[in-house]
Amino acid sequence: MRPGLRVLAPGFGATVQDLGRFGARHLGVPPSGALDDYAHRVANWLVGNEASCATLEMPLIGPRIECLETAEIAVTGARMGLRINGVPRPQWTSLRVRPGDLLELGLAENGSRSYLALNGGIAVPSVMGSRSTYLGGKIGGLAGRAVQAGDLLPGGTGSLLGRTRRLPWTPLYPERIVLRAIAGPHAQLFRRRLDGFFTAIFTVGTRSNRMGYRLQGPEVARDPGTPESIVSEPVVAGNIQIPADGQPILLLREQTIGGYAAIATVISADLWRIGQAKPGDTVRFVQVALEEGQRISKEWRAFLAETERSLLGSCWDTGCTG
Repeated sequence: MRPGLRVLAPGFGATVQDLGRFGARHLGVPPSGALDDYAHRVANWLVGNEASCATLEMPLIGPRIECLETAEIAVTGARMGLRINGVPRPQWTSLRVRPGDLLELGLAENGSRSYLALNGGIAVPSVMGSRSTYLGGKIGGLAGRAVQAGDLLPGGTGSLLGRTRRLPWTPLYPERIVLRAIAGPHAQLFRRRLDGFFTAIFTVGTRSNRMGYRLQGPEVARDPGTPESIVSEPVVAGNIQIPADGQPILLLREQTIGGYAAIATVISADLWRIGQAKPGDTVRFVQVALEEGQRISKEWRAFLAETERSLLGSCWDTGCTG
């Protein structure tokens, strides 16, 4: 374990996240993990890490951080006006920092979350196979909470890069978000409104968090004579639930069961897009068949693999030990 980073000012709700905690849903423990797993993966690859290494997920307002060692860092995701020692520095590229360097990030622009990677990963203790923070259960990360001033973010075992790494493009996060979704698992309760749901435009509400995004727009009503609720059952990230008021809730990564009917499910290849939404952004859903969703997801996995190869080559420089 290495000294890593010291948090001087926490920003707004930053948490340590990796790709998630799996295999514990039956215990009521959700996967958690990075909401924009694309930006998280790229941040890790830029500093030579495996995608599974932990990063710092920083929503809306970034922190101020002191570097305690010579290390490689990368910041991806929403633009946050990254500065090192007061000098503007680019995102989506690896950067060499030294002891005493001061990192500052401001308000999120073009997106809502940024990701800070450190070579070797952020080496907080692993809990149930993951370093991800689950705020509802107070596990993982730093005692299951958001970072605070004075916190230390230790680095795992890692080496410095031989050259700077840079993503050849800069991803953009539009304010008008289009998400592909598969009807169901309870679409049969909304037969009269299903077409309307897939043509409606919804707005991201202020009551949105890592558990789910509350959307505002045309009421999505059940068909006459259908039950108003269902027996609680397992849910997955991407389920679009319809509560009694008819305003959709798009579930993310902090819930295991739910009692609202789900009209549709966003395909896994598009979930990172909603992770960058902010209040006031609009969301529209496009219906795809199951087979089409599977094809898109296969193509997305191939794109991620090619991006990984282009940034890392044939091997990783560092793992996630600590």
